[in-house]
Amino acid sequence: MSSVRRRVLWIGLVAGVLVTAAIVALPYAQSAAFILDLAGSKTWVRSVLPARAFAVTTRDIQIPTRHGPVAARVAEPATAGARSVIVFPGVHAGGVDEPRLAAFSQRLAATGVRVVSVPLPDLREFRITARSTDMIEDAVGWMASTPALAPSGRVGVAGVSFAGGLAIVAAGRPALADKVQFIVSVGGHAELPRVMTYLCTGRLPDGTLRPPHDYGVAIILLSAIDRLVPHDQVEPLRRAVLTFLIASSDTSSDAARAERGFADARAQAARLAEPARTYANWVNERKTAELGRALLPHVEELGGNPALSPERAPAPQVPVFLLHGEADNVIPSSEAPRLAAYLERHSGAEVRWLLTPLISHAHLQEQAATADMWRLVSFWKEILAAAH
Repeated sequence: MSSVRRRVLWIGLVAGVLVTAAIVALPYAQSAAFILDLAGSKTWVRSVLPARAFAVTTRDIQIPTRHGPVAARVAEPATAGARSVIVFPGVHAGGVDEPRLAAFSQRLAATGVRVVSVPLPDLREFRITARSTDMIEDAVGWMASTPALAPSGRVGVAGVSFAGGLAIVAAGRPALADKVQFIVSVGGHAELPRVMTYLCTGRLPDGTLRPPHDYGVAIILLSAIDRLVPHDQVEPLRRAVLTFLIASSDTSSDAARAERGFADARAQAARLAEPARTYANWVNERKTAELGRALLPHVEELGGNPALSPERAPAPQVPVFLLHGEADNVIPSSEAPRLAAYLERHSGAEVRWLLTPLISHAHLQEQAATADMWRLVSFWKEILAAAH
């Protein structure tokens, strides 16, 4: 063999190895870029990642459900294919313009996936209801049956926080058989009464203690008000608690508005009669222990409906990805392995789960050890692969 021919063969071999390495590495780069973008990263690492980003256009639509139409937003890439994902955010007053939801939907659409964001009305009012599960079922079914939004007739489903658990329940219903491609739950729950018990007591299923977030306890109070105060105090107390919760939601996007909201909540509490005033003061002063003791007897009654807990409902027969923050103090991370075990027993489909320190509850953080970042990148790469 001539030296020229050997050189050509070596060049070809090296080029082939480099192309193969690029093909293998590209999905990881896409995943890393997605995560760093959501975390608001400005590091040089993000600037060199070879991640595609298609131009995205948005439009607002109304999705029909048995409980009335729901406002939604479509984010569509310039070269949308057959794959589509419907996203249900968690308990938050913001609608389709909520910054984290908008950023997630835009960034996911920029990878080439059609995304429909659907903030559920009851979750926007800080209520976890079986009606929301119905609306998820109807929204997914409608989207899967709309060729312009789901050309393949199937959609990926993503739920955040409490919407993650509700989405899994909805996906297991007969009406959605063959209409769901996969499910992603970020910080979701397996059994709602168990999560409520943790929020009321701070005690995890293994007996260890983790102080719960006051936000979660206030959400339970909102559902239990009519069991705790006289009828004429129900609405004034409900308004005061809602004011606090909306202010809490604003803390990540508008600190000044949040402080005004907290001041308003305190002023409303001062005008309430007893015992409503005491409950409102506990909320404003973040006295979760006192609130928890009052709410604990009502946990099963408030959250026991099977439509609210994946562990009490038929399991969906599609791949499920469970992503959860290790130190989550709204929905504890112990829910993820429990839910994975339940789904593995009752579903023939793949179940993957990851606990990570890069997520608090539904908030993504940029700073973490390299190994933790790599695990999250690898996990999210599998999700992106399912979506494309």
